Amino acid sequence: MKKISRRSFLQAAGAAAAAMGLAACGGSGSSTAASGAAGSAGASLSGELVFTIWDNNLMNYIDENDMVGKFQEKYPDAEIEVEKIKDDTEYWNAMKMRASANQLPDVMFNKPFTLARFKDYLLDLSDTEAAKNNSLAEGYAVDGKILGVPMTAGYEYVYYWKDLFQEAGVEVPTTWPALQEAASALQAHFGASDPDFMAIAMGAKDEWPDYPFMEFMPSLINGNGQNWNDMAAQDAPFADGTDINVAYHRIYDLFTSGVFGKDPLGLSKDQATTLFTQKRAAITALGDWGLQDIMNGAENVDQLGTFYLPVRMTEDEPFRYIVQGDSFMGVTTHSKNPELAKAFVEWFYSEDWYPGYLAYITSASSMTNFPKEKDPIQAESDTAQPDAEMVLYGGAGDDFTAIQNEIAFDYKKLGAQMFTEGFDLDATLADLDAKWAAARAKLGIQ
Repeated sequence: MKKISRRSFLQAAGAAAAAMGLAACGGSGSSTAASGAAGSAGASLSGELVFTIWDNNLMNYIDENDMVGKFQEKYPDAEIEVEKIKDDTEYWNAMKMRASANQLPDVMFNKPFTLARFKDYLLDLSDTEAAKNNSLAEGYAVDGKILGVPMTAGYEYVYYWKDLFQEAGVEVPTTWPALQEAASALQAHFGASDPDFMAIAMGAKDEWPDYPFMEFMPSLINGNGQNWNDMAAQDAPFADGTDINVAYHRIYDLFTSGVFGKDPLGLSKDQATTLFTQKRAAITALGDWGLQDIMNGAENVDQLGTFYLPVRMTEDEPFRYIVQGDSFMGVTTHSKNPELAKAFVEWFYSEDWYPGYLAYITSASSMTNFPKEKDPIQAESDTAQPDAEMVLYGGAGDDFTAIQNEIAFDYKKLGAQMFTEGFDLDATLADLDAKWAAARAKLGIQ
């Protein structure tokens, strides 16, 4: 995955915003000419499109804001059927069958890990303005082609209470050893008077809340957002020196240090978040969506701050953080009206539609020409690390998933097991390597 510095990203957004300002000051003549050109283009395109989604929030917004009618204001001879599929599981099953039957919709959404799966059925959108103005699209290109334009950008944060840090005399950590030291100091300071205190709140009973560590840290070690997919081509991906081996040993050291309280396996995610909102925990790692959960439970968030999870061992190493593109809109090769379908993508990411939808959702913008200010609490992470490298997370593709299912490897469950008495990480990783190689051979994955 391409590495992008935070400063470069903000400079691009600023330049795009400045360009928009200049265009707006161009006078009524420029605006009228542009409008006339758009009208001519709209009048010349006609036909029917099927746009298939699974996102309930998007469907509600489409219904409430008459998306089809708004698109037809610009393209009066276009007809759009918005096809809503129950959920993402049913969606992928349907898309797989329809790809084989040459019946994919004109416009479809993909995830980072399905772009490669459908690459032979997606048109290159590299020449569209939507792709050019998207901050993430190029980083997810497949074989040099932009096959989908991500609708949003998802960030991961470490939330913390500033007043608890101050009372314990610790600073925001910028390295992994500093995180361990800060958590230990917090646990010692507050745990002395509160036996239920957790320096780091995690509901390990639910297993999935360990994902900021178990899922993302291997990609952050060397900035490889395709780590899971690269593993599918290796016989010993868990061996000494590999990114996942390095990451899991660091995680194991943290998980077994006592900074997650006396019983992390006895708490659900909701219970752990409640303890955090009550300031009976100082730190918790959650996605951008987690801020709403915290705000809903805390009396006030005046002392709430964020930082990105520091994975590097020293200040001399690059500081990296995870960003995920989501909902990659693409045009399929099965479309009978590909130019109209491309025009729909362009329109979706234009001022006629995208800014309104962006304001409707909590996720961050993926478009440099429509930047969305982060909540000030989350923006602290960027202020603290202005030159950090953005690692575009690619998720797990079909080959990895096939091997994972064959050997029943679940990184979230593995993280929970690290909290159990007598767990042997080295033996577990060696066993996973043996099973992994055997599964690759059995499945014929090269």
